[in-house]
Amino acid sequence: MNNINEECGVFGVFNCENAAEITYYGLHALQHRGQEGCGICTTNGTDFYRERGEGLVTEIFNKKNLAKLKGNCAIGHVRYSTAGGGGIDNVQPFLFRHHTGDFSIAHNGNLVNSRQLKMSLEAQGSIFQSSSDTEVLAHLMKMNRRRDRIEVIEEALNMIEGAYAFLILTNDKLYVCRDKNGLRPVSIGRLNGGYVISSETCALEAVGATFVRDVAPGEMVIFDKGKEPENILFAGEYSHKICAMEFVYFARPDSEIEGMNVHTFRKNCGKYLARLAPVDADLVIGVPDSSISGAIGYAEESNIPYEIGLIKNKYVGRTFIQPSQELREKGVRLKLGPVRSLIAGKRVILLDDSIVRGTTCKHIVRMLKEAGAQEVHVRICCPPMRHPCFYGVDTSTYEELISAQLDVEEVRQMIEADSLFFLPEEYLLKAGYKDELCLACYNGKYPTHLYQSKGELNIEHKF
Repeated sequence: MNNINEECGVFGVFNCENAAEITYYGLHALQHRGQEGCGICTTNGTDFYRERGEGLVTEIFNKKNLAKLKGNCAIGHVRYSTAGGGGIDNVQPFLFRHHTGDFSIAHNGNLVNSRQLKMSLEAQGSIFQSSSDTEVLAHLMKMNRRRDRIEVIEEALNMIEGAYAFLILTNDKLYVCRDKNGLRPVSIGRLNGGYVISSETCALEAVGATFVRDVAPGEMVIFDKGKEPENILFAGEYSHKICAMEFVYFARPDSEIEGMNVHTFRKNCGKYLARLAPVDADLVIGVPDSSISGAIGYAEESNIPYEIGLIKNKYVGRTFIQPSQELREKGVRLKLGPVRSLIAGKRVILLDDSIVRGTTCKHIVRMLKEAGAQEVHVRICCPPMRHPCFYGVDTSTYEELISAQLDVEEVRQMIEADSLFFLPEEYLLKAGYKDELCLACYNGKYPTHLYQSKGELNIEHKF
């Protein structure tokens, strides 16, 4: 499976005035989760209104088109696409017309059996308008002849496999669904008598909402006007295996995920690295932004001063969120600049969140040595990434994952560091006070079947 799909962000508003504007600010707070496309769909109880486009939230939306998005219920989406997954047709939310009632869908995650389901659906007459796996859920719903919407969604959810946080908006209800392994986060907040739903709690804070709770793995929460939210557990089995990369890299440090502050998690990782891999050095620095917390933790534990040794150009996007390797490599020097007066002549400990392809880390080490660093010791806040992710994180193929090809010493030589140490798996669990996390990209133990990677095309589905 060469094309790993998107790591995205979803945001929803139910029964709040100015729902489109609230969603705009929520998506702005989730912009770090996807920078290639965004959209908002609203309803006034009768009609649906939608605006979407390729670009940043501030590029796509303005006062004029936000004013067109009428109603007090909305869902929004920020998108990060990979090869084969771009284009306006794949920008969410999707909007579907159906005789049982129109509906709109936004999705964060990746369905691993979408190919098989799509083949089965097309054989029965479904016509797909995009290449996104999100559309599969809509067609499963449309093919179901039941009249009860909850039962229709429940049956569809039990046919899909993978990682997802779905927001499904009808003319009078909002359905929020999370996969049975809890791989992708989604939280609920209260605002002005209504509700707000977000991939991360930082967006709840941004719009002034009060956090209520996380949606549980395998749970569907139904918001209906004039009623208290209803919830059902649609999955017979469930687990709390949220993706470790949510903590390590993707989430904002001010977000709370399943009761754990992301900054605290990363800081704990840095402290464990200081205990497990101490080194004589003059200062500790972190790669902005996701590694700053780890660097602070390492410095506190080791009593080595923390310094801001790398300055980030805030007008350049995240290199890991760029769709081509060429852009990633060219963007490193544009994105980061070393503080030469602090680094020159010093032994530096460099904290980074992960090493994926290795090229970015190599460029940073070189920059620090060119700035006069005597030594650069690299400490990574997660284990070596040796396996691709099939649940919505762009960690590419085995061939492009440097730790799938080289051992730790060979990676050290490749990135030109004086020493290199990765945080062991068990310390990720300790850092978050967790019994479970999805660690598949580190150990290859996937929580679901990987139908598409195995080419299992002989699955039949009944509607």
